[in-house]
Formats: sequence, C-alpha cells, structure tokens
Amino acid sequence: MRLLRQDEAYSIQVGDAELMTNLDRRSEQALATIACTRLRDRPNPRVLIGGLGMGFTLRAALEALGPDAQVVVAELIPSVVAWARGPLAHLFGDSLDDPRVEIVEGDVNRLIQSGPARFDAILLDVDNGPSGMTRRENDRLYDRWGLKRAQYALTRGGILGVWSGKPDRRFKARLRLHGFTVDEVRVRANGGADGPRHVLWFAVRPDAEPAM
Repeated sequence: MRLLRQDEAYSIQVGDAELMTNLDRRSEQALATIACTRLRDRPNPRVLIGGLGMGFTLRAALEALGPDAQVVVAELIPSVVAWARGPLAHLFGDSLDDPRVEIVEGDVNRLIQSGPARFDAILLDVDNGPSGMTRRENDRLYDRWGLKRAQYALTRGGILGVWSGKPDRRFKARLRLHGFTVDEVRVRANGGADGPRHVLWFAVRPDAEPAM
C-alpha cells in the first residue's frame, strides 16, 4: 500500500489499483451522515467505523453526532494511521484529537466480536465493499457469519452501513435473509453529475435478539 500525491490530489493505492482519493469523497461522507443522522434521538450513541481511509467518514460522523457520542475507528494498516497524522493531516483537521474518538490499530472484525449490543451503528468501508480487492480475509465481514456477528454487535434497531464500489445483488439479498431491513442509496463519488456512482447499504437490525 502506498500514498501518492500530485499537486493537491492524494491517492492510496495497492499495486495499480486505487483504493481511495481525496477528490472523490462524497459517498464516504454520506455513509456516516445518513447513518448518524438516524441516531440523533439515541442517548450516548456508540459508532464503530471500519477503515480510517482519508478521514471523510470519521469527520462526517462527528459533524452529525452530538457531544455525548463515542466513535471507535478500527484501522488494520499502521501506515494509514501514520499518514493521517502526517502528510494527510490537513484532511483530518482536528478529528483525531476529538475527545469522542478512539483509534484502534487492529482488525475491525475483532471489535465486532468483542461483545453483544456494543454499537448503535457499524460503518464498514473496508476493501472496496463485499467484492474485496486487497485481502481475502476481509470477505468474512460480508459473508453470512459476518452478518450474524454484526447483528450480534448492534443494539436493537442499530444500523449496519456498508460502502461498496459497485452494486451487489447477492449481498443485498443476504442482508435481508438475515432479517435486516435494507435501504440502498447510490451516491456520486465527486458530488457532480458524472463520475463513479458508489453504493451504500443501510441495514437496520430487527428488535428480536439474534441467535449466535
């Protein structure tokens, strides 16, 4: 994984594949804004973000949440965290020092499995969505066991938000099969009339306790 810069454009790439760029940020922001806006009536909401990236999801979450919220960000790659405090610090602003934020260098899957009903929302922007690009291990976040674990980690009525670079009918059907109520939203990456259109799923956990 490497960070590239051309003028004011930054890009994180694996090989020749671009994972993210600061020029296309709207869908990452929308992932947090839509989910966290739905949590405004909850006291002390707790949100887990899988993937630090360039900080757009984190900053949008902080803007949408109140002062009593907690946001845990899991990032597996130490260099991504280092870039956030180094060459990409201007993109993060003061978000990493916000008292509501905890950065965990580790696998988001471990945090999801750390206990029942820990989070009011889990936002996953990991490895291009259900169709991974970089690590086969990431598929376990989106398979049937991954969805069971996410459901277990969410509070009643909690939200699983998933970012994807492209549509995936089988994943959407799998969410519904596991009892989630699903909204699919498509967002232009750059906020304009053209450019790539990314897919966001917002899956609401049913009130019944999930079986593990």
